[in-house]
Amino acid sequence: MTNHPRRRDFLKTSLLAAGATALPLQATGDERLPIAAIITEYRYLSHADVIITKLLEGYEHDGGPGPNLRVAGMYIDLFPENDMGRELARKHSIPIFDTIEDAITLGTGAVAVKGVLSIGEHGNYPYTPDTHQHMYPRRRFFDAIAATFIKYNQVVPVFNDKHLAYNWADAKHMYDTAKAMNIPFMAGSSIPVAWRIPPLQLERGCEIEEAVGLGYGGLEAYGFHTIEGMQCMVERRKGYETGVAAVQTFQGRKAIEQALKQGLWSQDVVEAALEAAPDRYPGRPTVEDYDDKNFAIYRIEYRDGLIGTIVIAGSVVSTFGFACKLKGQSKPVATEFELQRGTPYRHFGYLVDAVEPMIRTGKPSYPVERTLLTTGILDAVMHSLADGGRRIETPELAISYTPADWPFAPGAPKEPVKPEGSWHHLQKAREMRKQGG
Repeated sequence: MTNHPRRRDFLKTSLLAAGATALPLQATGDERLPIAAIITEYRYLSHADVIITKLLEGYEHDGGPGPNLRVAGMYIDLFPENDMGRELARKHSIPIFDTIEDAITLGTGAVAVKGVLSIGEHGNYPYTPDTHQHMYPRRRFFDAIAATFIKYNQVVPVFNDKHLAYNWADAKHMYDTAKAMNIPFMAGSSIPVAWRIPPLQLERGCEIEEAVGLGYGGLEAYGFHTIEGMQCMVERRKGYETGVAAVQTFQGRKAIEQALKQGLWSQDVVEAALEAAPDRYPGRPTVEDYDDKNFAIYRIEYRDGLIGTIVIAGSVVSTFGFACKLKGQSKPVATEFELQRGTPYRHFGYLVDAVEPMIRTGKPSYPVERTLLTTGILDAVMHSLADGGRRIETPELAISYTPADWPFAPGAPKEPVKPEGSWHHLQKAREMRKQGG
């Protein structure tokens, strides 16, 4: 959706003007706090499912205990054939509204929830023609949320799932608006709160000489997760985060081999990240892997001189990882960001557990600037890929922030829940029947 320029400018002016009077709702106690869920689509294993179903059906999606939040109203943008949102809404007596405003006010003429979860991931939306970025309506959702706060002169905390927007301009608009209106705001991936095997937490103020993030999957959708995984580690280095000066991408055998000859990153750090991946294929990667369409390398030049290298290597691993060289240590340190591989994808429960304190207190658990930066990195990366690996300077990413000490998931993930007995797994059985499985 593209807003008319005059409406867009008017909305931005109105939002910024409202900042002086809008104050966050404060909540205390142990009651289940009402939230509005703003969703692109709600189907089996969508982000709406792995996040919102935990509020409705418990952490294990089996009717047991769950987050101390309750869904009071929903807005769902799309209803595919395999929609599960309407059935779950009926089961839990949750109204689905036709507008985002009504999902937040519950039709009362006032902001009637303590927080908003905006989940703009999945759904049949277009891609940009040049860079092939998925145009999810995250800014449209955010603008409608903010416009509701203006109309009723009240703000509540907002969580935006994954990166802020598919392009930098929209992301910066959302960040600036939240700041101007004093909206408590969080965003990001579940990777920073997932299990780490081994449980690596870098010391604050450590001196990092080089860093590598390891990932797989789609170059945009999973590239973001990989960047966030690396960023949640390197932001703890000496001086903390000061931003990114430039990015450059390498794809295809010729480009990657030439970069290796130039020594643009250290293979021993890459190898350390690969060694931490439990499902690494022996002897990989090879030059044949470099020709895989989903094999790419993103070189991130931080403003303080640190080089971060993102390796998207779906033909080699199916996990996320991190490695870095610390000053004074002979060998790199490394960890895998381990995920629960199957329903209920419990790492998303730890993400909700990070969001809930913000909804309860109005104070974000970790800075949204991390995701503002990773969103900008990803946008620049996608433009570099589309332009044959051109190096792109990023003066707009001079973003400074101090990291928080929010914990990651303890121990290791349990085996996924068994299929019998839960509503969620009945839905899985339906999906398999439709597919002839």
